[in-house]
Amino acid sequence: MVQLAWLWLRHQPGSALARWFHDRVKRNDGRLRKTTIVALARKLLVALWKYVNAGVVIEGAIVKSASKII
Repeated sequence: MVQLAWLWLRHQPGSALARWFHDRVKRNDGRLRKTTIVALARKLLVALWKYVNAGVVIEGAIVKSASKII
């Protein structure tokens, strides 16, 4: 989940979760980055669970449709 959180920051920089992470790290002057990424991983897991169960898309996330394989 931590690796997924780092990938989320790289590929979804405009999402609410990415903004939350950057704001939190900035508020701590760059410290506690590792602790904050674990918190982001937990938030991301909850958000993905909501997406799978209820179809709730994460705020600000860019969702692409899967390409059709023939």
